[in-house]
Amino acid sequence: MTDLPEYYRRRAREYDAVYAKPERQDDLRRLRSAVAELVRGKTVLEVAAGTGYWTAVMAGTARSVLATDLAEETLAVARERAYSGEVSFRTADVAQLDEVGGGFDVVFAGFFWSHVPRAETAEFVQRLGRCGRQVVLIDNLYVEGSSSPVTSVRPGGDTYQTRRLADGSAYEILKNFPQPGTVEADLRALGSEIRFEEFGYYWLASAG
Repeated sequence: MTDLPEYYRRRAREYDAVYAKPERQDDLRRLRSAVAELVRGKTVLEVAAGTGYWTAVMAGTARSVLATDLAEETLAVARERAYSGEVSFRTADVAQLDEVGGGFDVVFAGFFWSHVPRAETAEFVQRLGRCGRQVVLIDNLYVEGSSSPVTSVRPGGDTYQTRRLADGSAYEILKNFPQPGTVEADLRALGSEIRFEEFGYYWLASAG
């Protein structure tokens, strides 16, 4: 099965287990700190907010965060969290961000770049850029033994992982990992100030 929205709806209550992997804690601490600094004092539009893990990270320093997601099931989990700053929620499709509006200081997308077909990532990033002055992306690096194995490769180079939920159901999920220079190329249309940094199990990029 390859229905990404359905997969995340069904995974909503077990999603945050991915952040509990012991080997990733040092890198997560560094990544949380970097994200918090990038949004300090700014208005943030969060795309594909999921269960609100990164919403909470940004709420501590941002002026405000509008957290959006297509799945009500994941937003329901996000609404249960305690936040130290101004946070609001809205159901929104990444493909229709123009309906949300623009004028944000930062548009943040955590762990969604990897779910976009390679042929569409540049357009996806430009769509984010139309909503705000700076785009910030974070996502996974592939680490053998910790990341789920890639189980298939499709035409165009898109890679897929087979994921199993607690109920035993299996989904084949699009999950692309960056090649040298690919993220920077996607961001180039947004401005000359491009940052790309690796955090062991993760990467962070920004432009604008």
